[in-house]
Amino acid sequence: MTLREATPDDIEAIREVARRSWGADYPAIVSRETVTDRVDEWYASDHLADDVGRPRALVLVADAGDDGVVGFSHAVLSGDAGHILRLYVDPDHRGQGVGGDLLEATRDELFDRGAEQVQAMVLAANEPGNEFYRAYGFEQTGEGTTTIAGEPHPENTYTLAKEAVSERTRTA
Repeated sequence: MTLREATPDDIEAIREVARRSWGADYPAIVSRETVTDRVDEWYASDHLADDVGRPRALVLVADAGDDGVVGFSHAVLSGDAGHILRLYVDPDHRGQGVGGDLLEATRDELFDRGAEQVQAMVLAANEPGNEFYRAYGFEQTGEGTTTIAGEPHPENTYTLAKEAVSERTRTA
């Protein structure tokens, strides 16, 4: 498994990982049509291509060689905060550490680029997603609502401060 920055050639594979992940994670929350529409909107080739290679954006992929792209993260740096917009692993490749590797690489790169904290938002109904961030030391720091296909959905904000990671590293 290789983690690397995405290229424009990875965009369709990223879209497929997103589509499969949303279909597996949210069937009781959003319809299949909504999944297709949102993935097409959020991962439109031109929109994602704008972030691939942009200095304030970070798009990493987990490349499994013959299996291709099996996971990705999409983050941006805004001031001294890094924001993980999306992090998904193809359902067939979960439980192998891919998500954790992507999260750690994304977190570390955002800190290296000047972030003092990293934030991530997760739908409140996505308990595995919420537990994922908590397991990596993120603390829930807020609640809000996001709108998907015109419907409001509760969302949790998680934050990890740079000094918390440095402190854990020193005591480990």
